[in-house]
Amino acid sequence: MITTSDPIADMLTRVRNALMVRHATVTMPSSKIKVAIAKILKDEGYIEDYKVVTDENMHRNLVIQLKYQGDLKHQRPVITNLTRVSKPGRRIYTAAKDIPWVRSGMGIAILSTPKGVLTGQQARRLNVGGEVICYVW
Repeated sequence: MITTSDPIADMLTRVRNALMVRHATVTMPSSKIKVAIAKILKDEGYIEDYKVVTDENMHRNLVIQLKYQGDLKHQRPVITNLTRVSKPGRRIYTAAKDIPWVRSGMGIAILSTPKGVLTGQQARRLNVGGEVICYVW
């Protein structure tokens, strides 16, 4: 099994690559934070669904069902871009009042806060800051 220094960046890259080649699903090793990010993406309407499956070697994998819009010939992915903000070499934290607006509200910021993994809007409402994981639009 291959270990990566930044599993969240690996997740975002896998999703980005799968969207570019119009795959229906993408599979990756599972973790609690990846499942939390997938839950936010589903709740915000960026992906169809996700599930955690266990393979024959008892490894847990996260399977994300990607979402596209338009008819079959002119399909476009719902996710235009995924950008990793806070990296292992440079962590980016924000206070509740300084949570960034992504694309003037057309996208979402995903934050890791003391109250769990939240969107920027949820964190503003709860008045908590935290680590900015990524932007999605």
